Amino acid sequence: MAQKDVLLTKQPAPQTVPGCELPPKLYDVARNTGAYTSSGLATAGFRTAKYLVDEWFQTCYASYHQAFADRDQSERQRHESRQLAAETEALAQRSQEDSTRKLGEHMQEMHCWKSELQREVGELVAETDLLLAQKQRLERALDTTAVPFSITTDNLQCRERRQHPDLVRDYVEEAELIRNIQELLKRTILQAVNQIRLNRERKETCEMDWSDKVEAYNIDETCARYHNQSTDVQFHPHSAKFEESASTRETWAKFTQENLCRAERERLASSNLRGLIDCILRDTAEDLRLQCDTVNLAFGRRLEELEDTRHKLEHHLNKTLQEITDQEHNVAVLKQAIKDKEVPLKVAQTRLYQRSYRPNVELCRDAAQFRLVSEIEELTMSLSALREKLLEAEQSLRNLEDTRMSLEKDIAIKTNSLFIDRQKCMTQRARYPTILQLAGYQ
Repeated sequence: MAQKDVLLTKQPAPQTVPGCELPPKLYDVARNTGAYTSSGLATAGFRTAKYLVDEWFQTCYASYHQAFADRDQSERQRHESRQLAAETEALAQRSQEDSTRKLGEHMQEMHCWKSELQREVGELVAETDLLLAQKQRLERALDTTAVPFSITTDNLQCRERRQHPDLVRDYVEEAELIRNIQELLKRTILQAVNQIRLNRERKETCEMDWSDKVEAYNIDETCARYHNQSTDVQFHPHSAKFEESASTRETWAKFTQENLCRAERERLASSNLRGLIDCILRDTAEDLRLQCDTVNLAFGRRLEELEDTRHKLEHHLNKTLQEITDQEHNVAVLKQAIKDKEVPLKVAQTRLYQRSYRPNVELCRDAAQFRLVSEIEELTMSLSALREKLLEAEQSLRNLEDTRMSLEKDIAIKTNSLFIDRQKCMTQRARYPTILQLAGYQ
């Protein structure tokens, strides 16, 4: 009989003998009750009496029937066995071919994923190298800003040595802008470092996935080369069960797809960051150069103002010195005039004094007496006016001297400011970096 656990793909061939039980044949066996019968006697597991003729025929017929049934059963089993062997051979062949085809399809799909991962790893490496170059530009630009900051700081320190009233807060200070740009560059460098780390993490994930797929591809390729004539195959009874940690086809494809999506997302973020870095470096370099030009123009205007002011002060100083000379001469003239008026006053007073000794009636108020008194009054008024004018001239001379000293001090202050701005500041500003250096290219 065919086994119940074997799957048959078609109906079995018709049998030469119908598969049914033979009809039983009934025999009327005569009971042995003679003198030599064993009926009623105890037997020790064997028959001691002779068989009857009918029993002999019955035994023969039973042997014939058993032989016929055994041959028929054996014939059916041989036919079923040949049919089962052919069917299982065909099934095994089809299963092996289907398994080989499935392995090939899986290897082809795995090769596609492996190629995508390899391409993504290559693009991530290239993108990371480009981002590293941008990061180096940022670092060079940050180092370059130290030069303008040093120049600006030194300029501010030098200009702190200006004297009053030139110690003013004018439009030539740029330190705040440079500090803001340095903070911006530092934050951008941190963003680039973080993005480089993310790129490398995604690259390592893709490389790990790619390595696993290469190993799995090699294993499947080895499995696809196995055939029935292979000598390195053997039984592995427990290999047919699924591992609990094994992934499904959906999760297997989703895992690689998510890795590729995350890698592509980080690569796109890295590309956008590179574009942002380009804009930041270009804008900061232009802002610094524009601020430098603005400061230089402010220095130029300030130097022109200082030079013009100094020239005007020198002009006023020259006129003041001339006026001082003239005033000193005027004071000398006034003093001489006062001195010249003192002698006529002495003469007039002496005359009046001497005439006061005229005797008796001769001491009269004649015309000469009135004229002498009038002369003394006129001389006294003249001397008073001259002395007053002399005081005014001397005060004016003192004022002129004070003005001269103030002008000379202002000229010295302006000269000092000109020296600081022109010789100190502008000389240092000649070392200001170029726009290429500020953009991180040099």
